[in-house]
Amino acid sequence: MSELIISGLHVEVETEDGPKEILKGVDLELRNGEVHAIMGPNGSGKSTLAYSIAGHPKYHITSGSVRLDGQELTGLSVDERAKAGLFLAMQYPIEVPGVSVANFLRTAKTALSGEAPKVRTWVKDVNAALERLGLDPSFSSRSLNEGFSGGEKKRNEIVQLEVLNPKFAILDETDSGLDIDALRIVSEGVNRYMESGDHGVLLITHYTRILNYVHPDFVHVFVDGRVVTEGGAELADHLEEEGYDRFIQLAKA
Repeated sequence: MSELIISGLHVEVETEDGPKEILKGVDLELRNGEVHAIMGPNGSGKSTLAYSIAGHPKYHITSGSVRLDGQELTGLSVDERAKAGLFLAMQYPIEVPGVSVANFLRTAKTALSGEAPKVRTWVKDVNAALERLGLDPSFSSRSLNEGFSGGEKKRNEIVQLEVLNPKFAILDETDSGLDIDALRIVSEGVNRYMESGDHGVLLITHYTRILNYVHPDFVHVFVDGRVVTEGGAELADHLEEEGYDRFIQLAKA
């Protein structure tokens, strides 16, 4: 059984006034076959958690550990973490002019597997993934994220997820900026990924609407850099009705 275990994670960032602690002791355990939703107000540290796990150099881990199948990730580079089986879908995917979607995917797949995929089957696999996400095959010749709409960027992230097939996926507000149809298509892609193998998902979101399509096994409420409460899918329904105020006060107590 694959598992991603986050223990006592403390993270700080540099500001004009010096180091500022953002994560204040995060403990999470994810296993394959599970979808965990992280919910919380703006500024609570949700995206910091995602980028810290993935290895963004802006975020400095001062203590704690992140282990994937027993392998400590905190000392590894971003690409080494990806090779270990980690995937991050970013809230704001960056543009890479001059690098096509097809070339990016092929380069990434080659780096992860250690050998280049066979051209004939590879093109077929990529086109099939694009089609499942409602994208034309010609999309693969476009520069990565350059001139993409918000919905196209998020769909492209899920194409990457399906093609690269990591052990664990961290999805940072993948639902933001999506219309109803795009939300359904992206959610279906996440569900396919979960059904296609021994995978796990850490889904970061403000809202419950994506959870109507991607049903979480666990919901964690994140406030002021730590988990203040957790429960099953019903917790998301309570948040929809009550908001975060009660949990913000709980964090201050």
